[in-house]
Amino acid sequence: MMPMEEQNFIQTLYTRVLSYLTDPNRWELIFLTLIKVIVIIVAANLLLKIIHAAVNRIFGKREGGLIDKRRIDTLRELANNGATYLIYFVAILLVVQQFGFDLRPLLVSAGVLGLAIGFGAQSLVRDVITGFFILFEDQFAVGDTVTINNFTGTVETIGLRITRIKSWTGEIHIIPNGSITQVTNFSLQNSIAVVDVSVAYEEDLTHVEKVLAEVAVQAKQQLDDIVKEPQVLGVQAFGAHDMVIRMTAECNPNTHFAVARKLRAMIKAEFEKQGIEIPYPKMVMANNQTKQSGGKNGTEAI
Repeated sequence: MMPMEEQNFIQTLYTRVLSYLTDPNRWELIFLTLIKVIVIIVAANLLLKIIHAAVNRIFGKREGGLIDKRRIDTLRELANNGATYLIYFVAILLVVQQFGFDLRPLLVSAGVLGLAIGFGAQSLVRDVITGFFILFEDQFAVGDTVTINNFTGTVETIGLRITRIKSWTGEIHIIPNGSITQVTNFSLQNSIAVVDVSVAYEEDLTHVEKVLAEVAVQAKQQLDDIVKEPQVLGVQAFGAHDMVIRMTAECNPNTHFAVARKLRAMIKAEFEKQGIEIPYPKMVMANNQTKQSGGKNGTEAI
């Protein structure tokens, strides 16, 4: 048999639990609170979609204006991220308020905690300040090809704390903004494609340059990335078995490698039509029919 005190305690606990679970007012309050939380979440997501659509439309109208596309994409992404963080923060505060928490002490505590973290996390503050100046000075933007701290790739994301770039082999490099000490941007100015063409000394130099000039005219018409008609600069160097003629083409930013490859293919095809020889190492085997010592034929390489 249980002692009388334990029986009374269990009976009291059972009565309180039963009263709590069967109280219609309490269940009504819980139901209303859940409904309010759901409404807050749905309203936050709906408001976020509206703001994103408005931001995209506003920046979409600016394309083709005084601000270039690369900076528009960066500002659009930053505005969307800022709106997302702000709306979700307010939504979380409203949800917490629905469960009976007073937000005033919470906000005061958050402010004091944020101040303490600010003093302790100096590297984080440095990242944020550096990220602000990167955006303000337009050092680079989303879509630019850059080299940052020996990492080369295309900028995918610029935030106030980190910058994310993707290399041409697929690696993602996440770099804190505070550690960015040197940036090389390949997307701000037009690039130059340099093509060196080797021809034999026996070729007529005037004829070769004339053929290259014709290829330059064709390239300007066929390749959209070329900004100005390619220039034939002339003889760049003399090799052991060939002359090197240099040709350059100004093209859109970061397209010089592709333009140079296409120019080489066009030059090769035109040289074959014109009968111009591109020198390459050759080996000629001569069979010596004269009997050598020992009665065996010899083979000589020239």
